[in-house]
Amino acid sequence: MQNILDPAILFFVFGILAGTVKSNLEIPQPISRFLSLYLLMALGLKGGFALAASGMTAEVATSLACAVALAIIVPAIGYQVLKRFLGGFDAAALAATYGSVSAVTFITAVQTLENSGLPYGGHMAAAMALMESPAIIMAVLLANMLRQGATAGAVVNVGGGTAALGGAPRQAPLPLGKILHESFTDGAQLLLLGAMVIGFVTGEAGKSVMAPFSVDLFKGMLAFFLLDMGLLAARNLAGLRGLSPWLLGYAIVGPLAHAALALALAALMGLQPGNAALLMVLAASASYIAVPAVLRHALPEARPALYFGMSLGLTFPFNILLGIPLYISIAHRVLG
Repeated sequence: MQNILDPAILFFVFGILAGTVKSNLEIPQPISRFLSLYLLMALGLKGGFALAASGMTAEVATSLACAVALAIIVPAIGYQVLKRFLGGFDAAALAATYGSVSAVTFITAVQTLENSGLPYGGHMAAAMALMESPAIIMAVLLANMLRQGATAGAVVNVGGGTAALGGAPRQAPLPLGKILHESFTDGAQLLLLGAMVIGFVTGEAGKSVMAPFSVDLFKGMLAFFLLDMGLLAARNLAGLRGLSPWLLGYAIVGPLAHAALALALAALMGLQPGNAALLMVLAASASYIAVPAVLRHALPEARPALYFGMSLGLTFPFNILLGIPLYISIAHRVLG
């Protein structure tokens, strides 16, 4: 209940209500982009300052290793499950979406931990950055394999000529190097890592200088951005019409299963409760900005309404309203 009554969360709920009644309330795209970049920059600075204070410890290395492991395991398992209900391209796209992470969900979880006075490591911002790209790379590899398989059986000889089986020609495999370049040079991710490095280098002196920017403004900016996210979530609910109940169930059950996997890994590796809670949040989140933007070019055969509608229309609101307090509570109950 404390999380629901948080002003930032209430602005998210208000955005959903405004979008549901088809209000013309709208946050201009340049402002929305600025808010996103501000939150990532402030988060990176906070993480860098905290890392400068704590240093590179065994907990830091273990947390980052767990993050990378989850970034590979979650989309791999997701693809195996989803291909039972979907075609290969849609399964790969949805697995990548749920195998990557949501920065806003993570930022909201960080704010919840700070409001509760629960300690966590600033290095978890680096864990978030590490978890974004592996799922995208895996989806591109799967798509290239599917295209090669389709091409091998798509053409037959007919009286000295050729005829295609299956309609329009398949898209040529996308070079992995291009996707790697786009993944690791994405502006938002670079800003997060760059701010983290700057925070680490400047340490306590930088923290005191940047406090009006990275601390005092943070809560208000987050509330404004969550208002915009609420509007977007409400307007993407229409994309869920006609979907199988199994897929709609995956949008909730999948994140819960991913969070449980993260908790088991955190317990096995002896992570602190706050770091374990953030690892659960990262594993349970789904990308609705970075991954969909890449998939539109890398997997044009997949349906954007499917992976974008499920991640933003169902999973994101569930995690913001219910998932974050649930993951934090369980992590502290099990590991505290």
